[in-house]
Amino acid sequence: MKKPNSKYNMIQEILEKTEAEVEKMPPVNILIAGKTGVGKSTLINNVFREKLADTGIGKPVTKHLRRITKEGIPIVLYDTRGLELQEKIQKQVIREIFDLVEQNKNSREAIHAVYYCIQANSSRIEDTEIEMIKEISEILPVILVLTQSIGKPADEFSRYLENMNLPVAAVQNVMSEPYEISDDYVIPRFGLKQLIEKTLQLIPKESREAFNNAQQADIERKAKAARRWASRYVATTFGVGFAPIPFSDASLLVPMQVTLLAHITAIFGISLDKSTIVSIIAAVGGTGSATMIGKTVVANAFKFIPGAGTIIGGIISGTTASIVTSALALSYIEVLSIIATKEKEGESIDLGLLERLMRSQFKKNLKLDRSELNTKELEFDNDDALNDAYSTYSDLEDETRNAVPLPKKVSRAVNKFVKDHLPFKRE
Repeated sequence: MKKPNSKYNMIQEILEKTEAEVEKMPPVNILIAGKTGVGKSTLINNVFREKLADTGIGKPVTKHLRRITKEGIPIVLYDTRGLELQEKIQKQVIREIFDLVEQNKNSREAIHAVYYCIQANSSRIEDTEIEMIKEISEILPVILVLTQSIGKPADEFSRYLENMNLPVAAVQNVMSEPYEISDDYVIPRFGLKQLIEKTLQLIPKESREAFNNAQQADIERKAKAARRWASRYVATTFGVGFAPIPFSDASLLVPMQVTLLAHITAIFGISLDKSTIVSIIAAVGGTGSATMIGKTVVANAFKFIPGAGTIIGGIISGTTASIVTSALALSYIEVLSIIATKEKEGESIDLGLLERLMRSQFKKNLKLDRSELNTKELEFDNDDALNDAYSTYSDLEDETRNAVPLPKKVSRAVNKFVKDHLPFKRE
């Protein structure tokens, strides 16, 4: 096993390997059709990360089709812009779709599925739309997405469409954004996770990782995929191929940790910068430089592992390295889940709080039973681990908001000292 040189930069390596992992993913390609004004852009911005409809590069590929992409996001969307349903326009759009499908067949650009969007509160579907849906479904799997699905009429419209037995793969009601009824009552967004699930059932297996990277509607799905991968990686690397090493060579863990963290970052599809990763990793490495932190991570971890403190200066076993690396992976996944959630909600992220959260979760995960480390991914069925991370972060936010400024703390301390040392105290 080759020892990294002293100038090895873990953070830069994580960023480079993450980018390489994403580039290797076969992209997923989805056509989004529907009349103007049905909420296609709102759907795109809430299903996919980084508000793709607004920030992605849209290039016309035909008169009625626009290709939307963004660097670093392994998905291509084709939007039927300005779609009107006069017979002449409909025939042109159908021809353009058929040509595009044929042109991209058997390539990385091959279209995998179609979202055909209909506004649910219209409670009607035109004959021209029915014909278009039938024609498209002859060559591609179609999901009917009922946007702005508010109340009983939307449910009735969904049942009506299902009873029509159209040749579609699924019908899905969605509310892409929270809908405010009054100051006291807001309908939360819904249906997006179900849309993600139904899409994953339609697209090729090799493109599912790219779709999970691109989507932001189901953070728990990202976390579960990352934890499943990390569990296998740690079991394979440390359970079989990791030989005991002297503690002085603990930095040999770094390349393995880099591979682990880069793959997890690629699964989440978060655009992390150096400062964010430095804050997260420094929380357990104890250094702001984040270069050659493997030894420091192990050293800091030993005090949390019963019986491990006696081997400082001795030998690190595969089991000990596995415990430390598992805890690092689990904690990193939980912190990325918070980041992904904050990004989805358009909220700012406090790097100081992320660092404290990483340190807190790392300590907790180091104390897990070995059997828990191997099966913890299953806890996401009930969201226990993520709920704990969310709760911890919320508590840290509350502490920060309620923190007393230093000058006021000093003033209180001085006043208390003076009061306690008066010649007499008032009762």
